[in-house]
Amino acid sequence: MACQRVTVIEHHLSASPTMASGSPGPLTTHILDTASGSPAANVPILLYKEASSSWTLIAEGSTNSDGRCPGLLTQSEFTAGTYKIHFNTKAYFNSLGIKGFYPYVEVVFEIERPLEHYHVPLLLSPFAILRTVEVE
Repeated sequence: MACQRVTVIEHHLSASPTMASGSPGPLTTHILDTASGSPAANVPILLYKEASSSWTLIAEGSTNSDGRCPGLLTQSEFTAGTYKIHFNTKAYFNSLGIKGFYPYVEVVFEIERPLEHYHVPLLLSPFAILRTVEVE
């Protein structure tokens, strides 16, 4: 069982082949529930951009059945600057009847080269998180 979970996690951490073509957008994310070894579906996501020392909401969505949230931004909307992704993990765990430790996870990052593709995966369990980034 543990080997299966590791295989699933490794598969989900890598960007999907369609990401290289740019079809899901320049910024993608993927959430894997490591406690169950499956994608985390229906996680609400908010995307903010810093402007004049405050955060402006620029996009929102939720993860699909594969734990991905494609199409948050188009290439023309993705400009250099500082961004914040807010993952509403409390809503996700509440929907499963689980009490988690983290009500949300925020990842703040700076984009200098907006023509590249950025993938921000999140590994999640009720009491642990791991975040990373892939730049293509």
